[in-house]
Amino acid sequence: MTTESEQTHWSVTGLLELFDVQPDGTDHFIGETGIAGDDERQVVEGTQVLAQAIVAVAKRFSDKSIRSAHAVFARAVVVGLPVEFDIDVVHEGRSTATGVVAVQQHGRRCMTVTVLADVPSADVIRHHQPRPDVAAPADANVSQMPMTGREVRLVDVVDVNSPDEVGPPELYAWVRYEPIPARDDLAKALIAYFTGHLGISTTMRAHAGIGTSQAHLTVSTAPMTVTVSFHEPVSWTGWLLYTHESTQVGAGMSYVRGTVHTEEGQLIASFAQEALIRPLRTSDTAIEARARL
Repeated sequence: MTTESEQTHWSVTGLLELFDVQPDGTDHFIGETGIAGDDERQVVEGTQVLAQAIVAVAKRFSDKSIRSAHAVFARAVVVGLPVEFDIDVVHEGRSTATGVVAVQQHGRRCMTVTVLADVPSADVIRHHQPRPDVAAPADANVSQMPMTGREVRLVDVVDVNSPDEVGPPELYAWVRYEPIPARDDLAKALIAYFTGHLGISTTMRAHAGIGTSQAHLTVSTAPMTVTVSFHEPVSWTGWLLYTHESTQVGAGMSYVRGTVHTEEGQLIASFAQEALIRPLRTSDTAIEARARL
């Protein structure tokens, strides 16, 4: 396993190692944060910690499959210090189980994640929303989101951060990972990880003159909640299509819903994100941009 001190750049392999939190007593797990991103901000991606919580609960309920997780990002997790995951088992039955994860760092509570696990059963009825009919990965625009082993391509968008890229409040992102984890919990953690990356950009896209390139400089932004539901035993090859739709923004908060389809059209997950989008307070200029939520 690559230790934090040995990590020099982000890779999918290193990310999966970070997701794989280790037990440290009854219903208690420990995880690392990884290194700072290319922008040198000292804040850990909230969905990285969500992914770690998913793995922790999957290990606690090892006879079940993770069905959904709802995370509230109350306080930033910072790069460097270990992260602790304490699981409060609300219910553990034959078919379903629920755990509430308290995420702490340096004695401070940072996040709460409620996770539902179950034992999948045979269908009574079945349907799913079809994959949107959008440009194929080969015809989409390469997005510069550096990570060894990950490719991201955007449909009809060149620079997702630009305030000049204006269009409907929707965004389609093709994502390909190498390696694709064989373990069900790590595969679900990897799917959950990307659900928070483009929600704010999706919302801003409908408004000329504002983009995520201005985040933490002239506008304050932060994901506040992410909910992800897994619909099938998670397995895929090749590309995944993340569909984002911003249905509302106002009063300083935005709401985005989305789906994750395989390239072949199977719906494997749905997600939602609430995010803060507010004017940057004058007093915030005293806080280094890299340390802001």
